[in-house]
Amino acid sequence: MLADCRGFVFDLDGCVWQGSTLIPGAGETLTALHRAGRGVAFLTNNSRATGAEMCAKLHGLGLPWVEHALTPLEILGQVVAERYGPSRVLVIGAPELAAVVAAAGHEVLGVADFRKATVVAVGNDFDLSYDRLAAAARAAAAGAPLVTPNVDPRLPIENGDFLPGCGALVAAVCAAAGVSPIVIGKPEPPLFRIALRRLGLAPAQAAMVGDSPESDVAGGRGVGMRTVLYAPAGAPAGAADVVVRSWNELARLAGV
Repeated sequence: MLADCRGFVFDLDGCVWQGSTLIPGAGETLTALHRAGRGVAFLTNNSRATGAEMCAKLHGLGLPWVEHALTPLEILGQVVAERYGPSRVLVIGAPELAAVVAAAGHEVLGVADFRKATVVAVGNDFDLSYDRLAAAARAAAAGAPLVTPNVDPRLPIENGDFLPGCGALVAAVCAAAGVSPIVIGKPEPPLFRIALRRLGLAPAQAAMVGDSPESDVAGGRGVGMRTVLYAPAGAPAGAADVVVRSWNELARLAGV
């Protein structure tokens, strides 16, 4: 199923690393794939970092050859521009999220100006306050479309622990405002298609590898890629085209 794959696209959080620690076997398998001439790219729903920052982190973890890493921040400002034109955007999230919105030509609003918002962008916000949550909910309830990098409820970190993910914050805003979000990242198709273009591969020539059936597997299947679910505890039959319990198992099935 995987021996003839010309390329692999990997999720990061919970699949390649936990926090700042590579999962056992990940570095060796990724390097073996690269040395074998297989295309390797990374696709994460991280709402606080750019692809360049993800590449730098991978380089620092002993993978200096990595070229291709994508996050929803690559396209969020562009998607807002395409759908709504130049907008006044209330940003609830990291400074990196505000920066990409501004770089796309939009006006970034502070919480005090939430009534002027024509779009609300919500990412993971480590400085979340009740005032910020209320501003986002009120602006969305008043009709400003709610755009988000992802709706992942948890952010995996070291030792099997987690932090509340972007999706947890988005769910609170949606519940209060009575709206549904517009999702930019996985499982929506755009980032998967960009990753395939960067690898120069058709969907059937590549596999999406990740630990989330709802995000990684559903998104990969949606664009026609083969799918691999990384599930150390196992998973039901049919959860993905291939289920692996370890990186060593993935390496064996890929022929490296």
